[in-house]
Amino acid sequence: MKQISIIILLALALYSCGNRSASVAGSEQGEDRDSKNMLQGFWVDDETEEMAVLVKGDSIFYSDSTSMPSYFRIVGDSLVLASGATYLIDRISENLFWFHNQNGDLVKYRRSSNLDQDTTWVHDTPHIMTYTHQVKTDSVVLFGGDRYHWYIAINPTKYKVVKHTYSDAGVEVDNVYYDNIMHISVYKGAQKLYSSDFRKSQFSKYVPAEFLEQAVLGNMEFSSIDAAGLHFNATLCIPDGASCYLVETLISYKGELTMKTIEY
Repeated sequence: MKQISIIILLALALYSCGNRSASVAGSEQGEDRDSKNMLQGFWVDDETEEMAVLVKGDSIFYSDSTSMPSYFRIVGDSLVLASGATYLIDRISENLFWFHNQNGDLVKYRRSSNLDQDTTWVHDTPHIMTYTHQVKTDSVVLFGGDRYHWYIAINPTKYKVVKHTYSDAGVEVDNVYYDNIMHISVYKGAQKLYSSDFRKSQFSKYVPAEFLEQAVLGNMEFSSIDAAGLHFNATLCIPDGASCYLVETLISYKGELTMKTIEY
């Protein structure tokens, strides 16, 4: 009889633990589907009267054609984006959506009264920008009585670079750019000293990883020629920002390559 009582107590304990675990998991993963459904549709900025966002399904679409749609959830009293960014909700109803942005400022949206709202700015695939200055350039330089012909080609690619930024409302959004591949060839007369493509991954030793992830290999320029060889400068920038790294690429007269960071 004593053994049966122990077994019953153990079973009850396991059942209770299971219920608690399920409850915790549910609270961690659950979301307010009713509030999410309430947000479906177009919303305008309450101050500017300009179109702000479209909420469609599990995504928020922005009027900026370069911004990717953001997956979102409503969890408790917060708007949670896929990136993990969380914004405290102040008020939510059929016609009002107020929340605090990254700076703590109160953003006020109200439902658009225009039932025929234009949807042309809504893009499942955002417009992707190409970030480059020129396509090709070349020149002849002299050193030690020898003529060297260098050639640079900038080739836009379909490799996507995602830049994390903020909308006018102070909400995190992702803009998309195409990266570039740079090609350098160097000849001494008819003799080819060097010829190779450069991708931004090749600069990982000279640029911090977090910066490089959002940067575009934007340009490659000839700098100078001296006893060490021909100096070229690669520019890696976060698009539409002031932050850049300048990495010197030195090609020796033996066709050997060395790099170093010369400016940030």
